[in-house]
Amino acid sequence: MEFVDTALDDFCMAEEETSAGRMGRRRHIGDETGEFKSKNLHAERRRREKLSGRLLELRSQVPIITNMNKATIITDAITYIKELQKCVEDLSNQLHEMEAATEEEPATKSYEIDDTKDQMNQWEIEPEVKVIQVDGSKLWIKIVFQKKRGGFTKLMEAMNVLGCDITDTSLTTSKGAFLFTSSVEVISKVQKFSR
Repeated sequence: MEFVDTALDDFCMAEEETSAGRMGRRRHIGDETGEFKSKNLHAERRRREKLSGRLLELRSQVPIITNMNKATIITDAITYIKELQKCVEDLSNQLHEMEAATEEEPATKSYEIDDTKDQMNQWEIEPEVKVIQVDGSKLWIKIVFQKKRGGFTKLMEAMNVLGCDITDTSLTTSKGAFLFTSSVEVISKVQKFSR
């Protein structure tokens, strides 16, 4: 019988503790004042403030927040992150397609460049060089030549070696040929290096 009494007493004490609720978890500070204080009150307050700050930061980063409660902020953030991931995936696919397209283009371009001499002959375009003196050392140059890889670069290098200062330039490509026109001022090598 004594065993039943102690078990009943333990049950009643446990019942009193749960019915006391938060009061049972707090400790009594002063008998006269009746104040109660939690052991971890400051730590809990800091944790909540930190969590609220992070939620505000999250809310500021997500453009569309439907409601201001914590659960909705997190749900909207998840939705936004999924949308961003989908955009990244779409952009990566587009980039891969563009890279694949550029890998295919050089073969086509090399074919076009190799075929330029035939195109020039078909359209009866003849290579041509025309130079007209405008004023003193200023010249106007017109050059028609076959469209080749690096052809324009070689022309610019040759003009530089000859000591020409190119001012107004126009370059047009058509039917396998380059049409280059330019205003040029011939400068002697001594003047060019003394600048």
